[in-house]
Amino acid sequence: MYIYDTFDHTVTRERVAEFSQQVKRRLAGELSEDQFRPLRLMNGLYLQLHAYMLRVAIPYGTLSSVQVHKLADIARKYDRDYGHFTTRQNIQYNWIKLDQVPDLLAELASVEMHANQTSGNCIRNVTADQFAGVAGDEVEDPRIVSEIIRQWSTFHPEFSFLPRKFKIAVTGAPKDRAAIQFHDIGIQIVRNSAGEVGYAVYVGGGMGRTPVVAPLIRAFLPKAEILSYLEAILRVYNRYGRRDNIYKARIKILVRDLGPAEFTRQVEAEWPEIRPSGVNLPAAEEARIEAFFAPPAYEKIAEPVASFVEAKAKDRAFARWVSTNVHPHKIPGYGAVTISLKPIGGIPGDASSAQMHAIADLADTFSLSEVRVTHVQNLVLPNVKQSELFAVWQRLGEIGFADANIGLVTDIIACPGLDYCALANARSIPVAQQLSKRFADLDRQHNIGPLQIKISGCINACGHHHAGHIGILGVDKAGQEFYQITLGGAGDETASIGQLIGPGFAGEDIVGAVDKVVATYIAIRSSTSETFIDAYRRVGAAPFKESLYGRR
Repeated sequence: MYIYDTFDHTVTRERVAEFSQQVKRRLAGELSEDQFRPLRLMNGLYLQLHAYMLRVAIPYGTLSSVQVHKLADIARKYDRDYGHFTTRQNIQYNWIKLDQVPDLLAELASVEMHANQTSGNCIRNVTADQFAGVAGDEVEDPRIVSEIIRQWSTFHPEFSFLPRKFKIAVTGAPKDRAAIQFHDIGIQIVRNSAGEVGYAVYVGGGMGRTPVVAPLIRAFLPKAEILSYLEAILRVYNRYGRRDNIYKARIKILVRDLGPAEFTRQVEAEWPEIRPSGVNLPAAEEARIEAFFAPPAYEKIAEPVASFVEAKAKDRAFARWVSTNVHPHKIPGYGAVTISLKPIGGIPGDASSAQMHAIADLADTFSLSEVRVTHVQNLVLPNVKQSELFAVWQRLGEIGFADANIGLVTDIIACPGLDYCALANARSIPVAQQLSKRFADLDRQHNIGPLQIKISGCINACGHHHAGHIGILGVDKAGQEFYQITLGGAGDETASIGQLIGPGFAGEDIVGAVDKVVATYIAIRSSTSETFIDAYRRVGAAPFKESLYGRR
């Protein structure tokens, strides 16, 4: 992983010192809340319903064990003993005291972490595939270009006050595990017909009140040109983005209004003006950054690994966990373990300080001291030897994170909702907890197969409900919480937006309604191998509407 140099350390320390003075001025009454708000947001500090919330950046979801230990210490010392991992591969602390924020940020800086640009109208934390560098299907490790973009975008003077927040995601494989088409800019690493590695660039995706699947604006961009091309995109957006209307300020609205072809024409016209200016990274600097992501010293292991095969044969529960939670590794004899932060009845994405410490210890013992955060609110141990998977599974069981449910109906995404967020219309967490209890039986989950439920407490869609196979949106109806259901969304390479299926359901009825949707799928699927999303795309909404609302 990337290691800070003197410049990185200096910038981070100076930012902490600067914000410390701003906090002192706010506490002394020298800054009003209106004056302080843009300052705190650029440092990842939100004022929510009950307390301040701090969002900490985890660039492209990569953490060292030392950093995980520090995040655990912060949860215990500054919060209520837990942290919340988010769909942006960040971690949030929901109960922060303003006077303690400078000390907290200083502790983060001591392990090369920060909260810079995790809010505000700037380029936010760059996200990537959680299996970067270990997935056998990737063209190239997406962490390298993600780190290059992080360095280019941090405190960029031209792009620190954009019309609206801006999000970039990168995937290194044909299988999109980073939801790139739902981002302002999505980058896919590809290989052209000549065998050269470059980038396919998507622009103008997003969720919220106007969900959009990003169009492809360039099928192949040479690797060396990525920064100048991104700068051309951002300049067109900065020039024409709607600063007069917050609801029309995202780049997705600009691309929609201009049309993808005209937007692309403007970017391509802007690009030649930028390329000669030296924005693109010198080859030597790219090589320096790439060296930080060189593969570790893996052992040579012959497959099949006898102890691993035997353990699966003897223990059905372990074999089931392997089938859902262990991703194939590009190195023979290894696996990438996804740790489910979705125990039955738990809060999706939450981990206590003790659990985080235990995961950091597991990383040191079994995964070359590295942990990843996924955009579906789970964690990954990316480098586990197959011979040690059984021991990892047992240790995860001891901390309550051994559920064999990755990609299944209880692997639910949920935003904090009305329990924390001042923008929310309805609660998300209790709905997620009730659904996980309704579908708790593991045999039933595996019989249902791959199914993604995603829940948002308001139209801002922080729970990504638009991209859920089953999406749930909380709305306010005359002071009562209601929940709308959307079906058919997907955040992978087949990206699609869920279709609103009909009127919303009261809080006491939403779990039963989802159960009916699942039962309908079981009844209409062509075989046990036909997934929910495939069945929905084959038959459409009609049978689901009938089961929920009857004939109309």
